[in-house]
Amino acid sequence: MKYICFGYLDEKNWETMSESELNALVDECFAYEDLLRKNGKVFITDGPYAETKEQLGGILVLEVRDLNHAVQLMSKHPGVKAGPWETARLRT
Repeated sequence: MKYICFGYLDEKNWETMSESELNALVDECFAYEDLLRKNGKVFITDGPYAETKEQLGGILVLEVRDLNHAVQLMSKHPGVKAGPWETARLRT
């Protein structure tokens, strides 16, 4: 099954981070996404692409067993430090 995961930035949290903290967080995110790629096919693209009230930080499409597996993988993503993630099943 494919799930799409939207990462939102909490602007208040983002604005309080120093440049070095932001760079470290981005590096952690890319490192985790590299790990996901090694364990299967992961398609990653940068956002934002839609107009939202929140700041859209990224979009990931995961090939996983089920919703629980998607949540398990995303709960370990360093991007959760920057704001919430939303996960939904892709219907193709």
